[in-house]
Amino acid sequence: MANNNDSDNGVLGLYYLEKYTTPTQNPKQLLDFEWRRQLMSRSGNRNFRIKYYGNLDPTFDRLIVGTEFAPQKVVAIDPQSSESILLFDACKHGYNAMLCDTYTTTQIESRETNRIYQDILGNDIFEIVISAYYQIDYEREFRTEVDVEGKIELINTEKVDFAILKRNACDVLQIWAINKEGVTFEILSEELA
Repeated sequence: MANNNDSDNGVLGLYYLEKYTTPTQNPKQLLDFEWRRQLMSRSGNRNFRIKYYGNLDPTFDRLIVGTEFAPQKVVAIDPQSSESILLFDACKHGYNAMLCDTYTTTQIESRETNRIYQDILGNDIFEIVISAYYQIDYEREFRTEVDVEGKIELINTEKVDFAILKRNACDVLQIWAINKEGVTFEILSEELA
């Protein structure tokens, strides 16, 4: 049951981030098809350094975008424990990456997350909030492609549980950072379907 004080509205979100997130408190404008959570490391830390492969889009206020060579990849690092959490890999997360787009081994493996994200004030430690949107009727679109074991074949020929596909194949993903001054801004906004 949905709780009006937090973002637990019953939407099952990104499976790969399930153990690294907690509902956000007092969410504003939470949509019925939106999964919104705050990132939290296994040790309970909510502050992270963001490392990424990609470029910063100068037109859209420092959003992390892909390069001409390959799509972006974003990782959060707990500065206290050095735990690394994969937030988004555009080669494997989202509807298009899982079901439509193909990438070469070189594109997938040559994307080192060696750039550190900084806001315009030079901050490089942030709280992170993630939203995933689910507006696709997976049951209607893919039910006949699910095998007897409940698995579906992805575009890369890997087979995954249909339940996991429905959670990781979101159609939009947004990541917000909150700096030490309390200013919230988007660092990633991707339409994935």
